[in-house]
Amino acid sequence: QVQLVESGGGLVQPGDSLTLSCTASERTFSNGSVGWFRQAPGQERKFVTALRWNGGKILVADSVEGRFTISTDNDKETVYLQMNNLKTEDTAVYYCAADLSRFGYRPTHFAYWGQGTQVTVSS
Repeated sequence: QVQLVESGGGLVQPGDSLTLSCTASERTFSNGSVGWFRQAPGQERKFVTALRWNGGKILVADSVEGRFTISTDNDKETVYLQMNNLKTEDTAVYYCAADLSRFGYRPTHFAYWGQGTQVTVSS
């Protein structure tokens, strides 16, 4: 059973930057894809960005285009979500997700999920 663990959340001010990290219990980050989703109180879980390992294709939600970037370290053991110019509407619990074969922007495209990390953007 693959386990994902997110870290790096916190309280920041509008305009600040924050980097989230996601590590896996097994060597998961070499096949399939990895993604980030977020869920604000009372809302459904929404797509943020995703990376397909084979070919390096990246999908990004319009709401974070140009501000958020998904990346990985050279060993593909950690996946990052770099978030710049944060806005109050970015406040949510952020989830890392992975799948060994599928790739897409829906939660159903990912079989494995982390427990989430809270990001709060407030002045």
